[in-house]
Amino acid sequence: MNQHGTTTPLTVLLADAQPAVRRGVRSMVEAGGGAAVVDEAGTTGEVLAATARHRPDVLVLDPQMDDGTGMRMISQVLRLTPETGVLVFSPFDDDKAVAAAFHAGARGYLVKRATADQIVRGIHAVGAGEAILDRVIAARLGTLIGTGQRPRSYPFPQLSDRERDVLEHLAAGRSNTFIARELALASKTVSNRISGILGKLGVADRAQALVLARDAGLGHAPAR
Repeated sequence: MNQHGTTTPLTVLLADAQPAVRRGVRSMVEAGGGAAVVDEAGTTGEVLAATARHRPDVLVLDPQMDDGTGMRMISQVLRLTPETGVLVFSPFDDDKAVAAAFHAGARGYLVKRATADQIVRGIHAVGAGEAILDRVIAARLGTLIGTGQRPRSYPFPQLSDRERDVLEHLAAGRSNTFIARELALASKTVSNRISGILGKLGVADRAQALVLARDAGLGHAPAR
């Protein structure tokens, strides 16, 4: 389903300074099904004009466009169309760039080494309102997961133990399916847990919860 609750294909806007990259991603999206590229853009001005014109479900954006002004562009896009999910598609995978993207409002971050399957799945995840990370970044930032321990002073005491488990996985960029499998929960239960977490943390969506959790130290380093 797209953002309007229908089964029509997700609408996708591709923003990259390199036409060859846009063509490559377009072919992947079209081959994957369930999504349609409605436009392409190579500059900030083109991105903002196309966003206002099409109000896409997903914007796939290389933040290095126009001398690296893409992070600011994310905020501009979301002011125009708050419902658009931004998937960063970047040549860089450093932690600072990832944090900046999520702080700007992106829902996902993939590196340009990603496979066609990863790109298509990323677009659909972001279109469904989920947060997604490149698997190498998630592995690096998600070392807290699997330790079976937590910091002595947990930053969100309002959460139940089960909600803390879910949030720790969420902080590592895990999908609902992954969380359900790891915690032996039904997918609907995971969705309900996340809704409860969002309410208790006072945030609007899982991307904001992810940023808040990482700022508090979850998902960055092994528990002490």
